[in-house]
Amino acid sequence: MTERKRKGRTGGPKTRCSGAWTEAKYKSFIKGNLRRATQKWAPIQECKKNARTRRGFYLCAGCKEEVPASIKEEGSRRRTNNVHVDHIAPIIDPAVGWTTWDDCIERMFCELDNLQVLCTSCHKTVTDEEKEIAKARRAKEKLDAED
Repeated sequence: MTERKRKGRTGGPKTRCSGAWTEAKYKSFIKGNLRRATQKWAPIQECKKNARTRRGFYLCAGCKEEVPASIKEEGSRRRTNNVHVDHIAPIIDPAVGWTTWDDCIERMFCELDNLQVLCTSCHKTVTDEEKEIAKARRAKEKLDAED
């Protein structure tokens, strides 16, 4: 059997899952399963329920508009989710970056006062802002490491 060449970044040492996974793959696996578990977390369901204005419509905490729960994709028969339960204080603070699993889990499974319902447009705006903060932090960390 011939070895296939890997595209993109080469991974680190495979120290997890009996030598099959890198540390990054392991973290991704854990985060994904934690995210799925949050769907059953009562405060998240309650937040969405509290934002419901009528059947199939929710009040966005960002733009304060009533938005449909799902929207039809252009040129397709598929519908996509249009409401997102968002953490007001991000799970991973973009200004600080990764700290510990304990912090991550504590922030993921927060109470109702740290949750809000956002439409896709507002959620994208908030996410993009957090990404820019994280990008600036990483650039600064890289410069500091080079000095």
